[in-house]
Amino acid sequence: MWKMLTVAMCVALLGCLQAQELQGHVSIILLGATGDLAKKYLWQGLFQLYLDEAGRGHSFSFHGAALTAPKQGQELMAKALESLSCPKDMEPSHCAEYKDQFLQLSGYHQLKTAEDYQALNKDIEAQLQPKGLREAGRIFYFSVPPFAYTDIARNINSSCRPGPGAWLRVVLEKPFGHDHLSAQQLATELGSFFQEEEMYRVDHYLGKQAVAQILPFRDQNRKALDGLWNQHHVERVEIIMKETVDAKGRTSFYEEYGVIRDVLQNHLTEILTLVAMELPHSVSSVEAVLRHKLRLFQALRGLQRVSAVVGQYQAYSEQVRRELQKLDSFHSLTPTFAGVLVHVDNLRWEGVPFILMSGKALDERVGYARILFKNQACCVQSEKHWAAAQSQCLPRQLVFHIGHGDLGSPAVLVSKNLFRPSLPSSWKEVEGPPGLRIFGSPLSSYYAYSPVQERDAYSILLSHIYHGRKDSFITTENLLASWGFWTPLLESLAHTVPRLYPGGAENGHLLDFEFSSGRLFFSQQQPEQLVPGPGSAPMPSDFQVLRAKYRESPLVSAWSEELISKLATDIEATAVQAVRRFGQFHLALSGGSSPVALFQQLATAHYGFPWAHTHLWLVDERCVPLSDPESNFQGLQAHLLQHVRVPYLNIHPMPVHLQQRLCAEEDQGAQLYAREISTLVANSSFDLVLLGMGTDGHTASLFPQSPTGLDGEQLVVLTTSPSQPHRRMSLSLPLINRAKKVAVLVMGRMKREITTLVSRVGHEPKKWPISGVLPHSGQLVWYMDYDAFLG
Repeated sequence: MWKMLTVAMCVALLGCLQAQELQGHVSIILLGATGDLAKKYLWQGLFQLYLDEAGRGHSFSFHGAALTAPKQGQELMAKALESLSCPKDMEPSHCAEYKDQFLQLSGYHQLKTAEDYQALNKDIEAQLQPKGLREAGRIFYFSVPPFAYTDIARNINSSCRPGPGAWLRVVLEKPFGHDHLSAQQLATELGSFFQEEEMYRVDHYLGKQAVAQILPFRDQNRKALDGLWNQHHVERVEIIMKETVDAKGRTSFYEEYGVIRDVLQNHLTEILTLVAMELPHSVSSVEAVLRHKLRLFQALRGLQRVSAVVGQYQAYSEQVRRELQKLDSFHSLTPTFAGVLVHVDNLRWEGVPFILMSGKALDERVGYARILFKNQACCVQSEKHWAAAQSQCLPRQLVFHIGHGDLGSPAVLVSKNLFRPSLPSSWKEVEGPPGLRIFGSPLSSYYAYSPVQERDAYSILLSHIYHGRKDSFITTENLLASWGFWTPLLESLAHTVPRLYPGGAENGHLLDFEFSSGRLFFSQQQPEQLVPGPGSAPMPSDFQVLRAKYRESPLVSAWSEELISKLATDIEATAVQAVRRFGQFHLALSGGSSPVALFQQLATAHYGFPWAHTHLWLVDERCVPLSDPESNFQGLQAHLLQHVRVPYLNIHPMPVHLQQRLCAEEDQGAQLYAREISTLVANSSFDLVLLGMGTDGHTASLFPQSPTGLDGEQLVVLTTSPSQPHRRMSLSLPLINRAKKVAVLVMGRMKREITTLVSRVGHEPKKWPISGVLPHSGQLVWYMDYDAFLG
């Protein structure tokens, strides 16, 4: 009896809760309701949400909003709503009924002033009162440019928040900033109006069915994948999005963002994290997934200029000139194509290349993430006997096919010689048309699955927003981690001239690229344009290496990237020759910012360098602990030593930190370093000394009017710098001039004035120490980029 009474009470309570839930009302406000995104995807997505949720608990109202005046806005919105469609399996009469209901629930509002937001708030409240509805929550979808976000956020926060007990969800469309700094500023501004849990940053690729399946697939197939998902079995990973359309009509956006910001920094990076992150114990835990994503970002190797190749379809600059009213002489440097090589520096993925690539005006429209496994088998029987489900000599790959392409739909493909995968019931096994080949293999050689019901990404994401699911959206931490990874590459590419390509099938092999030693490069050389076309102007890439004289010594001048490549090649040639003749190579390196690109080039592109026989010395050092970020040795360690195999005993940091003191004269660190040089370096003559030149004419840590180091017998001296940290240790000018070869690297426009001045002065090391550099029996070569040489 008691049990029956308890059950009856529970049923009654559940009925009350359901009745209360039925009274909840959700208002959805679409800002930018008359724009392209709203017309193409958002209104249809909202209609699908209504079809899915009508009668299940909440009542709805849909508010289109824009800056457009009411009458015109209503007309534009009505036109956008005309194209709403129902699922194919819905009866036409039911479709018409739902569509009519949706139109009656939809209205237009001009939102331009604070008063407009107050009026919208009153309108929403007025819809609740007569029906006795409680407000469940409000969704504001920002389908507007990011520059409008802050004002809209301020107005929503001050005038349009729902009442107590109701939730607020704010949906933000990319781009979320232009680089790390702007993303941080935007996040801070929005964070002053909304809580993190209230914000939903949309990357619509996370709503694509194949992308959304990556983590669940890895989870459901842990047993089969655990032994395969690592450096020992994966040859490479390709994450690709190709488009056939160009940027026509969107050049104002593209000029500001380009293909890397538009596609790679967000869509392809999100796929990268889903493929490469460690799998959490529960893939349904939003917090755990985010935590593992952030750990992956920490493991990503920093991108350099040599990590990418960029291109631009030939008609782009003309489109920009026409649409943005630029001068006829204008040439854009905005890339419309990019390939980027990414490495994950952890035990699972060490050495595995991840290729991210996207472009406009290419030969096909397709998107996919492809994991290609190593093939270490050797089959004795001929190929005609190989069975698709058994032979290990056939390609082994797993593909998350996002859409379009020859398949034309989302799919998950697993080579039959890998394993039979497990997928949820919402995916079905399919057979494609006979003769269809995917990545070099017939479709019949894959276990192929596609969704039982294909759904648009925006309809899926809108459903997640409505249900408060945050697993398909970008958090602030995730966003800033991504920008932190991409910003250095974007800055290094800012003045790079992209390779021109004709577009479509005519591209041929022009954009094919290869990777080696951490570098990415086009397979084919850029075709020469012997006769410039009408209106064309010389581009930076037209100038290669200029050879001339500077202060009566050889000068090598080029654009910075080419200059660094040339210097690195020359250093390697000198090293090989020295080792061949003497068995070892003594190289003294300067610190500071200029050599960083050189160190990176030597570390990633010169596998023939005889590091095992190389001794590395410091030209100068700041009087700070060697672990200090200001330390020249720390810069050398970060950008070179940790990437190459130099014997420990061949590395010679300057002894600036002795007896727990920094550069104390009584500790005789300078004399100690001088004795080490005299003992190990024949005649104290380095094979090569790399110097820089400061804007005041200093070199190494020898500054104008320096009382020591410019002459005399001392090999190593303590000096004083005009800038902090003031105390320094430096090779002396007499020791530098004993070298067999001295290379002076000068880069940057801010060096233009001093290069002009030094070109005219004589031997005056007291005023300009660099003018005292002239090896007694060796060679001096100047390496200057065009910014320093030509201004």
